[in-house]
Amino acid sequence: MTANPGREWGQFDDPAEAGLNADALERVRAVASSQATDMLLVIRHGRIAFSIGDPTRKFLCHSIRKSFLASLLGAEVESGRIDLAATLASLGIDDREGLSERERQAAVYHLLTARSGIYHPAGYETPWMRSIKEQRHSHAPGTFWCYNNWDFNALGTIFEAATGETVHEAFARRIVLPIGMQDFALDGETPDGWHESFAESEHRAYPFRMSSRDLARFGQLFLRQGQWNSGQVLPVGWSQECVMPYSHAGTHGAYGYMWWLERDGVFLPGVMTPKGSFAAMGAGGHYCLVIPALDMVVVHRVDTETPGRAVDAFGMGRLLRQLLAAVADPS
Repeated sequence: MTANPGREWGQFDDPAEAGLNADALERVRAVASSQATDMLLVIRHGRIAFSIGDPTRKFLCHSIRKSFLASLLGAEVESGRIDLAATLASLGIDDREGLSERERQAAVYHLLTARSGIYHPAGYETPWMRSIKEQRHSHAPGTFWCYNNWDFNALGTIFEAATGETVHEAFARRIVLPIGMQDFALDGETPDGWHESFAESEHRAYPFRMSSRDLARFGQLFLRQGQWNSGQVLPVGWSQECVMPYSHAGTHGAYGYMWWLERDGVFLPGVMTPKGSFAAMGAGGHYCLVIPALDMVVVHRVDTETPGRAVDAFGMGRLLRQLLAAVADPS
């Protein structure tokens, strides 16, 4: 295991130096070229081991934004500024259709684990998210897991009210600067973080745009359990707490604090994912997959702003299967 990158990512001259089989990597390229993969970046032992596409190109992050927020919450919980036990009633959180007394007993912890039981209309939902949403008032807080954008958007509202910063401002100050992200910026006419508002809910979404080499640094931060070189960027233990399996997520594995986890190898169809792996994921084929067992971070991006361009879980599973087969040295 090596140190984190400096100002620039280091790169292996030969994939074999990173424990990857060059011939097997050609099969990875073949899978990528058969689908809408626009960027694949593989980091091993803290250096670039393999890549396809432009690592500086910025893509919409979709739901990876939620893992960004999860990374920020640790410092607020440690300082006491945000209490995971605080209820929505105590925080004054409501919404356009009104929350019931039972819904208002949901705690911050329930939102963080997607177990609020609040199925109020929400913005920034994909068709899949709408299709799995439970009926309103069907579950009490804490009793049922459902991947629910109401929880994630309301958590952004709570964070911003407690800190006086936007999610993006806090991320730039607490994560971007300490780990040396090279491309992320909030200035100019097209900032890499913004809010979107919706008629159906008062809780806004907080989208991000990010390059693959910057997203790989975020994955590396979690691979190193919140440390960056000699500094502790995340509170001790917070990165591990984020990726504990709080909920069974069926064929998607397990779910933590707005992170997805493998469960007994289950994560993507058609491949056994190494034990202990976890990922920030976004619709259409955006992945920041951390594989501690291989000292590896895998970033996969798709130009999902082009209509019809996407890589589904089966395509990502095929790609990961070939990539894992290319690991000649598992140490």
